[in-house]
Amino acid sequence: MRRVVITGVGLLSPLGNDMATLQEGLESQRSGVKHMADWSQYKDFETRVCGIVDWDDYKSIPRKSRRSMGRVALLAAKTMQDAVADSGLSEALVSNPRTGISFGSTMGADEVLFDYITDITNNQSFQGQNSMGFLQIMSHTVAANMAAMFKIRGRNIPSCSACTSSSMAIGIGYESIKYGQSDIMFVGGSEGAHAYNAGIFEIMGATSRRYNDTPDQTPRPFDSERDGLVTAEGGGTLVLEEYEHAKKRGAKIYAEVIGYATSCDGEHITTPSNEGMEQVMRLALDDAGITSDAVGYVNAHATSTPKGDIAESHATYAVFGSDTPISSTKGYMGHLLGGCGVVESIIGLISLQSGLLPANKNLVKVDESCAPLDYLFEHRHGTHDIVMNNNFAFGGINTSLIFKKI
Repeated sequence: MRRVVITGVGLLSPLGNDMATLQEGLESQRSGVKHMADWSQYKDFETRVCGIVDWDDYKSIPRKSRRSMGRVALLAAKTMQDAVADSGLSEALVSNPRTGISFGSTMGADEVLFDYITDITNNQSFQGQNSMGFLQIMSHTVAANMAAMFKIRGRNIPSCSACTSSSMAIGIGYESIKYGQSDIMFVGGSEGAHAYNAGIFEIMGATSRRYNDTPDQTPRPFDSERDGLVTAEGGGTLVLEEYEHAKKRGAKIYAEVIGYATSCDGEHITTPSNEGMEQVMRLALDDAGITSDAVGYVNAHATSTPKGDIAESHATYAVFGSDTPISSTKGYMGHLLGGCGVVESIIGLISLQSGLLPANKNLVKVDESCAPLDYLFEHRHGTHDIVMNNNFAFGGINTSLIFKKI
């Protein structure tokens, strides 16, 4: 069976726009969550917190390409630029028919969709709309724009599955290489920030509102005082490559992808299922050919919602018991939605390289309804070789990824 390694990384996150800055943010327990004063313009909308990326250098993206991009695709384009440069791949290899792509997001460009609907509703007319609008808001805008900008000739498989979008993209890339369909895959995802996005979650009663004036204190995964998720923007790109192919060209290797699984609860569209979460972790371990005690750190999905954190904790306990260190890094930056899986996987790479086991930021007292896991209240440093990253999405979609130091 072909082995799959990571040979390039690019990222934009509320905590930093490269691996070194992201690691420093984790180590110093910085918060990337900001107070959003301008959200007060919307009636009956209470949340005022969001994780924001410090990047708006849109001119670094060629004009011909960025015309069909909203912020969600622009963020992805920057991360893919950085990942391609980091990988050292030639233009010929990037455009080789054996090189493919898989990217996802929860939605297209929120800001474009919001303005589009507002204008049409107010004017009762389609006149004056930007002809590029649909290309910016379509569900596969990220994958389509990345493929066009970087002249991808191989497979293009968009992965639009809400909070599992980018982790599923990594899994798609991994399986494409493992089973011989591709030699290289660019994978990842992104999300832009907008009140429209946060408002949808507030309607469902899922957003944090109690900490509007102290944004660094939310979200609070697993904590007894958590009050909901915090939406955020950002994303990333990983370059996946067949191991012998990477070795032959002398590529730098960050880690190996050794396990992946995805499954569906097949039950309620929003209520999480312990059984589904447990199943996907066990399937990923089976795919990797390892037992749970080989995993040195679990990066949990835990978004800081009341039901979700409890269900995930019990599913994780069923697989790992109380001995495996666990944290949710959403406490540092919020929930990147379609971009969370890839950024949290990059945190897994940082953990493998540095030994850092990042603390659960804002965790003071574990909710008594959560399972008795080895929650990281403070940073630790280990010598672990394997990490797991879990993500779960509405629709009962579950993903689990396993990375190994090489």
